[in-house]
Amino acid sequence: MPFGLLLIGLAALLLSGCRESTRGTGHSDTGGTIVIATSSEPDALFPPAAMSMEARQATELIYEYLADVGVSMNTIGDRGFVPELASRWTWANDSMSIAFTIHQNAKWQDGRRVSADDVAFTYGIYSDSTFAFAGAEDLADIDSVTVRDSATAVFWFAKRTPHQFFDAAARMLILPRHILGAIPRDSLRTVTARMTPVGSGRFRLGGWNRGTSFELDAVADHYRGRANPDRIIWTIAPEYQTAVTRLLGGQADVFAALRPETIAELGGKSRFNVVSLPGMDYVFMQLNLRDASGRDAPHPLFASRDLRRALTMAVDRRAMVKNLFDTLATVSIGPAVRAFPTTDTTLAQIPFDPAAAGRLLDSLGWRRPANGGIRMRDGRRLAFTVIVPSSSMSRTRLAVLMQEQLRQVGAEMNIDQMDYAAFSDLLSGRRFDAALAAWHLGSSPAAVRDTWTSAAAKKGGLNYGGYRNPAFDNLVDSALEADRIADTRRYFKQANQMIVDDAPAIWLYEPRTVLAIEKRVRITPMRPNAWWLDIANWMIPAAERIPRDRSQAAGQSSRKP
Repeated sequence: MPFGLLLIGLAALLLSGCRESTRGTGHSDTGGTIVIATSSEPDALFPPAAMSMEARQATELIYEYLADVGVSMNTIGDRGFVPELASRWTWANDSMSIAFTIHQNAKWQDGRRVSADDVAFTYGIYSDSTFAFAGAEDLADIDSVTVRDSATAVFWFAKRTPHQFFDAAARMLILPRHILGAIPRDSLRTVTARMTPVGSGRFRLGGWNRGTSFELDAVADHYRGRANPDRIIWTIAPEYQTAVTRLLGGQADVFAALRPETIAELGGKSRFNVVSLPGMDYVFMQLNLRDASGRDAPHPLFASRDLRRALTMAVDRRAMVKNLFDTLATVSIGPAVRAFPTTDTTLAQIPFDPAAAGRLLDSLGWRRPANGGIRMRDGRRLAFTVIVPSSSMSRTRLAVLMQEQLRQVGAEMNIDQMDYAAFSDLLSGRRFDAALAAWHLGSSPAAVRDTWTSAAAKKGGLNYGGYRNPAFDNLVDSALEADRIADTRRYFKQANQMIVDDAPAIWLYEPRTVLAIEKRVRITPMRPNAWWLDIANWMIPAAERIPRDRSQAAGQSSRKP
């Protein structure tokens, strides 16, 4: 069966097991164990230091935000946000402050009450340059956090912005001051690595058997209601096939990184539902507009906008994505993903047109030899090297396909595979011609400011290719300052059209997030960039439980983190 039809059919089956959720109300039918197969373990369980996907999953279940982004992915204003620690909030008349009221029954997992002091303390850590939280710049518009009374924390802003509420409510997981307050800020990363985390969430750490598994257990008396599952266990399987074997063998219930061949295999297994979510990543070939030596000089090839456009015309992105991923990825539309309500997908793309690419290269003086070889201009070959992380099989295969397509128009692309550490070092040092890179986006499209604007092109910024266009910068600023989704969408459309036309990268594909889930697990609607957020409300009916669901020692893991 074609993958597209397979996904449609399985999605139809899924609807019967998917119910609405308020992310915080327990269900009377509690019990059971959900086992998730994953490739690695958390890098940290202290939220400001957590960087890996597994760390984010664990910390967002152990700790809580004041309020979090809803399934709609709207981050403008406060509409669609789901309350967590905050039971309510009040805007000042001039919108320069927001007062959050902490739920009166909210407690830390050691029994202490959560207070407004904890909120102010948390902001102090996240914004402290000594600690150096990676996302500190996202909090720049927050001027201060004060304590009105034990239950009320007030966020004060330097200016009014559409994302004020998001910045205050959903960028910081609230931390316990009574546990962490005496630790010097510059020691927090090392000290917390040896501590058992104490959060206010619906799960607590049950154990961590390093290299094998880690477990979260439901908090029995949680103020927002006991989680439905007794426990969540992540079983660590660094090899893809090992994870699949555990899934098919009944040792895991959830796997969130399916490949096409596995979906075909699951098509004949009545035990699984397959969930396909819009992806939050986009993959692109970064073209370095500056000299590959890292010097601040124009690149001899890619400083030319017309040459970049010609190379883009030579690449059949649609055919490559279909060849490699079938329905598990879509052709990228630029530095954005379709999951955001502010993304307009009707951008005019540079078309696949090898003949037009050849004519444009001719006009630029790149002449092709009579034997159809590599083009030359002033004694220089039209040749460059693309760096590719060897850990990514899909990018490696994509590079080979692109290499042949570019050869057809007389351009030579050499492929240099390397481990991720070496790849990252060259990328951040800007010592490359081209790179098959990827960005993972969070809950807001604001990341484009950090990755493609002129400010981000400066040394130390994330715009590694050095793209600079003040008009693009202004449109991004307008998009992020607009207080209506329609206006944000309109400005982003203009900005994204501009960068697509400038071709500082060849926009390749958006991979979808595809999960396999045992049918005995009843799920709730999922947010595209965080499918696990409502797992506390997933349910395993008593009649469908298996022996491990009834075991009180399911994790078999050490209590020490």
